Amino acid sequence: MATGGVKFTPQSHIGKAVVLYFYPKDNTPGCTTEAMQFRDHHKEFIRAGAVVFGVSRDNMVSHEKFKENLGLPFELIADTEEKLCHMFGVVKNKIMYGKKVKGIERSTFLIDAEGVMRAEWRGIKVAGHVDDVLKAVKALKKAA
Repeated sequence: MATGGVKFTPQSHIGKAVVLYFYPKDNTPGCTTEAMQFRDHHKEFIRAGAVVFGVSRDNMVSHEKFKENLGLPFELIADTEEKLCHMFGVVKNKIMYGKKVKGIERSTFLIDAEGVMRAEWRGIKVAGHVDDVLKAVKALKKAA
């Protein structure tokens, strides 16, 4: 389930490219910066024929607040049961404060209008990442 009452299924967005970006946690510095960069380029993604979804394990209440605080024009998927996270293989063991914890590896996936995965970025750094994704979306549109 996503914010705004949107149900996300693999079939729900056939006909449009889909950008799914997985991030560790709402309201943390890197995730906030990444969300704002997707927000600031959102109109360009729409013009290029893509819809954007942010995905984390946070619940709907957390997502709604995060979305409202940042004025995000796209929906956030609450993957509290980690179904999408496991489907895309983004749950990784991390070391946090000397302890092993399971967390989401910051990753983005580009799925074309037919539902075929066209690009993936794993373990990314936030700086410059949204520009790379936007270039790939535009290249998809040209190739179509």
